[in-house]
Amino acid sequence: MIMMFAGMFAAMFTYAQSDVEQVDLIQSIYGIEKKAIVEEFIQPKVENRVPFWEVYDAYEVERKALGKERFDLLIEFGEKFENLSNEEADAWMKEVISLGKRQNKLVDTYYNKVKKASSPIVAMRFYMLEAYLLPANRYEILDAIPFPEESHE
Repeated sequence: MIMMFAGMFAAMFTYAQSDVEQVDLIQSIYGIEKKAIVEEFIQPKVENRVPFWEVYDAYEVERKALGKERFDLLIEFGEKFENLSNEEADAWMKEVISLGKRQNKLVDTYYNKVKKASSPIVAMRFYMLEAYLLPANRYEILDAIPFPEESHE
């Protein structure tokens, strides 16, 4: 799943297009596969399935919105990385760091919501799975993009 996502991202990165439909396609494919993984690993009890999936679906809406922001930042990087100034690099990194903090806060927030809707064990599974998948996706993306050259300012 992650390799497919990285491959699709790398192909789009090459063309540096920020077409919303392409982002939606990637997220929908990833979402379908991710939901199967979540279902297999989290396994809420029968009586908690409906409330768990309601909370999880709300989480996914917010996660996907952050994913679109990340995609836009990567497209911006793709358009500028060959001639990136120190100021542009710093501004870009500030946005990336802010986005990472918001992503972490989102997972923390939804840990508590999942716990309330199901149980602390299910919430722990949710947190552990997200703690694995989010960095794994980031590593694949970072592996697909070039390092910027030092600016000659």
